[in-house]
Amino acid sequence: MEPSRLTNLCNLLPKLTAGQFEWIENIIKCLSAPFEYERNAASDIVTEEFLAAFGDNLRIHHALSKQAFGKDRFEYALEEILSIGGVPAKLAKRGNPGHDITIRDVPVSLKTQSDMTIKNDEIHISKFHELGKGKWGSEVKDLEGLRDRFFSHMQSYERIFTLRTLSQYPSPWIYELVEIPKSLLLKAKDGTLEMMMGSRQNPKPGYCHVKDTNGKLLFQLYFDGGTERKLQIKHLLKSECIVHGQWKFASA
Repeated sequence: MEPSRLTNLCNLLPKLTAGQFEWIENIIKCLSAPFEYERNAASDIVTEEFLAAFGDNLRIHHALSKQAFGKDRFEYALEEILSIGGVPAKLAKRGNPGHDITIRDVPVSLKTQSDMTIKNDEIHISKFHELGKGKWGSEVKDLEGLRDRFFSHMQSYERIFTLRTLSQYPSPWIYELVEIPKSLLLKAKDGTLEMMMGSRQNPKPGYCHVKDTNGKLLFQLYFDGGTERKLQIKHLLKSECIVHGQWKFASA
């Protein structure tokens, strides 16, 4: 740091209240603590500069909070850090039903996962998109229309990223940025549909089981017939996805 910049900062500190100084002290302690960052060398998103800047955002957040880095913070941090690094990035308007951000003119969907039951090797998206109020009966063929809405929804973006929180306070924080290939999700067109006839929900929920040529489960689409009527993605194998970066650091 330039000496003049450090001097100016020191001159500002006496103007802070005791409470404000404590917050600043917490942030400095977090940024000074040991950390481990790792990037995928092939990543076109996570450069060395992005790796460090995003890690700083995560650590500053946890200097002030014990809660996981949420979707709003993820979106704004991604736009800001990419833009500062010279990568064209612009968030979509809030409430946009399709993509969340445009990066290098490519529409991108963003997700987060931080549930208590998170598994390292499987990805779960509790709300991929809303299913709306269209036809949804009790026959397997009704699931075909719901699956078609899934395909229609994905036409509005080309890439899908999820920020996963693999730990909970007070354990050291572990975050990873994973890309879910759109081509993987499109394999649902050959999936097996199953209506849960024994369910008391109305409409009845259903599944689309997607397997590879050897019969191994790749993921499931779950058509949730609850009050929200949403599509979930369950048991998606992380091994079929791309980990762009990982951040590990101690909790405050």
